[in-house]
Amino acid sequence: MRVCLISMEIFAWGKHGGYGRATRVIGRELVKRGVEVFAVVPRRGDQQAVEQLDGIRVLSFDPGTPWRAAHLIQQCDADIYHSEEPTFGTFVARRAMPHRTHLVTCRDTREVGDWITEMRHPSLNRVQVLMNLLYEDNLLVHRAVRQADGVYCAAQFLCAKAQRKYRLRATPQLLPTPVYVPPTVQKSFRPTVCYLARWDRRKRPELFLELARSFPHVQFIALGKSRDQEYEARLRRQYAGLSNLTMPGYIDQFDSGDVSRILSESWIMVNTSVREGLPNAFLEAAAHGCAILSAVDPDRFATRFGALVQNDNFAAGLTCLLQEDRWRERGEAARSYIGETFEQDRAIDAHLAVYHHAMNHRTASR
Repeated sequence: MRVCLISMEIFAWGKHGGYGRATRVIGRELVKRGVEVFAVVPRRGDQQAVEQLDGIRVLSFDPGTPWRAAHLIQQCDADIYHSEEPTFGTFVARRAMPHRTHLVTCRDTREVGDWITEMRHPSLNRVQVLMNLLYEDNLLVHRAVRQADGVYCAAQFLCAKAQRKYRLRATPQLLPTPVYVPPTVQKSFRPTVCYLARWDRRKRPELFLELARSFPHVQFIALGKSRDQEYEARLRRQYAGLSNLTMPGYIDQFDSGDVSRILSESWIMVNTSVREGLPNAFLEAAAHGCAILSAVDPDRFATRFGALVQNDNFAAGLTCLLQEDRWRERGEAARSYIGETFEQDRAIDAHLAVYHHAMNHRTASR
């Protein structure tokens, strides 16, 4: 089997988002199962036109000329073309290889209200948000999704949303993102809270940093960095004097075990974003037995496995989880759920089952 993953990013060459992480993990784990895997992505940083990454052959195109991805898609000559979130690349793949199997996973389905939120809280600027909108959310993309041989979602709450947005006949099913679940975790003896996300305005890292000021007896670890270096530098200067706050910056979890170690030690993972799909950070933190403290509640992760924040009162939610060690039971429930649904081998089994089913269905319908 040859699989081509189509994504707007892969977790390397300076691009470290959730889509890219999912693409890289899926590709890496498929390679381990003997699948020949390609990825077609926009070129980033010092990335070369052809790269090898974890056994994946990564082919890249100039982001300014996305239609030129067509010859790369043809070059892959794959059995399966799997889009990790619908984009213009989904349409290009369908046009370039119309007689092959095309699948789509919706990872963060955005409707009008979601794009308005993005415009109000841009990672860099509103022009960047508008460019993303044009590339990811146009009539050609919508048509390509409707014509796909299978449409899936990375979270349960997205299924009805994706059906509505793309006017699909059937409701998509869950296709879980692979997550490593460590065999054991060792929690810190001191109350420890972590933040695992980009320092973007939409994610409001300042709310996490302000919590550290209010809870001096709790250890706070703020992982990640911002695409806006001036914004990040201002936050670091403002909170540099807090003795209970550590800001280690970006840590590449594919090259280091430090992220897993920090999650293993942490009691609670805090998410301060105003909008999310089902972030990889939720899945990774839950896999390490962390309770989830969040103002957003995708698939009811905060409600079931931590505390859902009301009116941005993160202090009240944190107090609730720390009292009577409530975080522990909820973190253990989260870890159990991830093991049953998103664990790496289970999730890759689900991907392979979907691939074989789609290929057999297309063969039978010819």
